[in-house]
Parts: sequence; structure tokens; C-alpha cells
Amino acid sequence: MIQLICYRKCSTCKKVIQLLHERGVAFEERQIDLERPTIEELKRWRQMSGLPLKRFFNTSGMKYREMQLAAKLPQMTEDEQYALLATDGMLVKRPILLNGNEVVVGADVTRWANERNT
Repeated sequence: MIQLICYRKCSTCKKVIQLLHERGVAFEERQIDLERPTIEELKRWRQMSGLPLKRFFNTSGMKYREMQLAAKLPQMTEDEQYALLATDGMLVKRPILLNGNEVVVGADVTRWANERNT
């Protein structure tokens, strides 16, 4: 089963949900603001995606800017960055699509959904 980790007020998340419904793709929705990812999940998703850890940060989010993370992240260890991401779902880039061993993050989820022809 495909799992979509999203934030209901996020325009990209809304678009992806609509695309998946239009294409008849069954998925389970997990709201990141209500059920934030654990450190272990984040580590597994990053490994599966092959993406740099920075791609899992919501760099356009208010929380990221308020905390001035652009300046702070380079000084932090990976373990510290994972711990920070796990404290607040609003720091995590979304949507995140989990499909077996496939992990797709951010705007790439829209492209993934657009490629589904059912």
C-alpha cells in the first residue's frame, strides 16, 4: 500500500492527493502535523531515497526560517539534524510518498503521480 505523508493545508499536498484520486491510485494518508516521523523512519527514508538529508528539510517553511536553519544546519551533525526533524513535522519537506522500497519527496511526488496512468 502506498503511504502519502502530507500536510492538509499544503498546496502541493492537495494537488498530489487530487492527482492520486483522479488516477485511481489507492493510498493511505498520514498527516505529518499529527503524526511526525521518527528518527528511525527519517533515516530509513533517506537511505531508500538516496537523497541528501537537506532535501528532507522544508526549507521554504516558516519554522525553518524562524529558526534560521539555513545558517545552523551546516554546523550540526547528521544525528542532530535527524533529531531536529523528528521534533516537528512542519520542519519536514512534504509530501513524502512511500511505495515499497521507493521514497519520493516534495515536488517530485507530483511528477510521480502525473506518470501514473491507470
